[in-house]
Amino acid sequence: MTNLDAPIDSLKGIGAKTKQTFEKAGIETLEDLIHYYPREYERYEAPIPVMELKEGMYAAVSGRLLAPLQTRYVRGLSITSGLFGDGLENILVSWFNMPYLKNSLRSGVPYIFRGRIKAKGDRLILEQPAVFKPEQYQAVIGTMLPVYTLVKGMTNQMVTKAIRQVLEHQGLLAEHLPDAIRERYQIAEYNFSLEQIHFPKSEEGLREARKRLVFDEFFFFLLQLRGLKNARQKEQNQFEIREVPEPETLIQSLPYSLTGAQKRVWETIREELQQNTVMARLIQGDVGSGKTIVSILAMVMTAANGLQSALMVPTEVLARQHYASFQELMEKNGFAFQAVLLTGSMTAKQKREAYAKIESGEASVIIGTHALIQEKVNYHSLALVITDEQHRFGVRQREMLSEKGVFPHTIVMSATPIPRTLAVILYGDLDISVINEMPANRLPIKNCVVDVSYRKKAYEFIRKEVETGHQAYVICPMVEESEAMDAENVVEYTEVLRTELPPAFCIEYLHGKMKPKEKNEIMERFLANEIQVLVSTTVIEVGVNVPNATVMMVENSERFGLAQLHQLRGRVGRGGAQSYCIFLHKLDGKQIRERLDILCKSNNGFEIANRDMQLRGPGDLFGVRQSGMLDFALADIYSDADTLKQANEAIGKLLKEDPKLQREENASLKRRYEQLLQRQKGQISL
Repeated sequence: MTNLDAPIDSLKGIGAKTKQTFEKAGIETLEDLIHYYPREYERYEAPIPVMELKEGMYAAVSGRLLAPLQTRYVRGLSITSGLFGDGLENILVSWFNMPYLKNSLRSGVPYIFRGRIKAKGDRLILEQPAVFKPEQYQAVIGTMLPVYTLVKGMTNQMVTKAIRQVLEHQGLLAEHLPDAIRERYQIAEYNFSLEQIHFPKSEEGLREARKRLVFDEFFFFLLQLRGLKNARQKEQNQFEIREVPEPETLIQSLPYSLTGAQKRVWETIREELQQNTVMARLIQGDVGSGKTIVSILAMVMTAANGLQSALMVPTEVLARQHYASFQELMEKNGFAFQAVLLTGSMTAKQKREAYAKIESGEASVIIGTHALIQEKVNYHSLALVITDEQHRFGVRQREMLSEKGVFPHTIVMSATPIPRTLAVILYGDLDISVINEMPANRLPIKNCVVDVSYRKKAYEFIRKEVETGHQAYVICPMVEESEAMDAENVVEYTEVLRTELPPAFCIEYLHGKMKPKEKNEIMERFLANEIQVLVSTTVIEVGVNVPNATVMMVENSERFGLAQLHQLRGRVGRGGAQSYCIFLHKLDGKQIRERLDILCKSNNGFEIANRDMQLRGPGDLFGVRQSGMLDFALADIYSDADTLKQANEAIGKLLKEDPKLQREENASLKRRYEQLLQRQKGQISL
């Protein structure tokens, strides 16, 4: 039986250097390795005629070089190119920095070239294709090869070799799901699923494997939630919170009126803070719907009762922005409540000062990142904990913040538009409130869905907006170039934009692989309008409020889920000026247009989420997964909604029959659950 806790260098062929490379990708143990799932698969399909090629395709073409290849040099870069034809039509082929091909590939000899189709002017080019002899390609037609997310120094072959070694030579892994559950829901065996997710023998095998591993993700997530809920049901409020005038004073001082939805949610929270039982409430609302002011009212009410509240947000920039907003409101109303900021990048001295104010009770409001849950932080009278953008925090992180107090009230805020039927399951330990109205002063975002032929016009539009003093986001799905995926990447795209837009514009990029300090610096500069155009991955989905940003252009928009696209566009339209969102798509097709047009017709996140769920199904294996959504490796709450419901049903039945998982048939399940909890505790980075 495989010891999943064994370090990665216990595998043959993995020395100190390779171990370090794997660790950069978050792979430290065999457990990490086998759950390092492919992000997609290369499917080797039959060659197609040249006349059927279109821009954006990744395709194989059978034919011959019509003349010997030629190599030219541009700024130190070698470009080897030639004309390739199948007897009916011809296409230009080219390779960068591969001059040796000039001597190894001969004209008139049959080859199969496989690569990306790009457009240069009015002609198509097969760029950087892999080269096969016909018999070589024939041998791989119909197969699927896994493609993994790679870090510097890591190759796809390195990952596949290591995973094969675990699956083939380390022995079978214990099946942890009871037979009754697997039979009831037609769930594949665990070892089969791991084998097929990495090295699928068929589309059907891949589908079955994915369903099983998605079921596991949902199952253990929901099992943890049940434990949280059961613990909370026994909690009694340890702090007396009474009605105070300060929240109403704050409401009256605001330059705007609260919406009806904000008033309803605040009334619910105000009442629950005064009850004997502990509040546990989720506030769901679109980006910009006004969740933050409701949480500030709750913190003010808590502070006016001489008690502490803590607000945990996912990024340092956002923490600083919340802190500044809170301070401004307190000063404006003459409130003496002291707030402190606590983030990972603060100096040791700054942290010590913050710790002292928190422990003494001098600080009534504590705002920060997951630094709030460090062991060194001791709260004086923590009565209320709030987590913002909940899908960026694990259940355990939320739990650890609550454990800093003695049964504190809990508010969880999320802008992720999740249909209520699913929210009830995913936030099963919480009561749900929805803010479903936007402030009256918000101008609706103007949207358009266009193909890549409109890209130049989009650049021109961005130029005009920036010249009027505004800023723009450009969103790309990739960090680095990938041979198997035709998607724009942020690093190269930034260089392209610098040539397309005026040199006076400051254009920078942002992605998740950057160090926190670098990301914070970029966001601070963007906030200060030192950067006019920010090219970013979805890392800005949970970002800072930049009222001056009026344009968002999303490249490869067909690769994103609708709910995620909606959340992304919520980064603009936060000021008084009219804002715009341009969705560019590369792939054509009626379904793609239909999906994206939903965004043009509605600015309501919950309506969009429901339509997304209706349109998508189990066929969407990897293409439009919601990145960062509740921290699942494979699972997507939209396309996997049925599996989520099954996992929830299975847990309900299981715990009804065996609440403490003491029966013999549930021993493996209990063992696996405890292992995962232990691993989770060790993984939370502080």
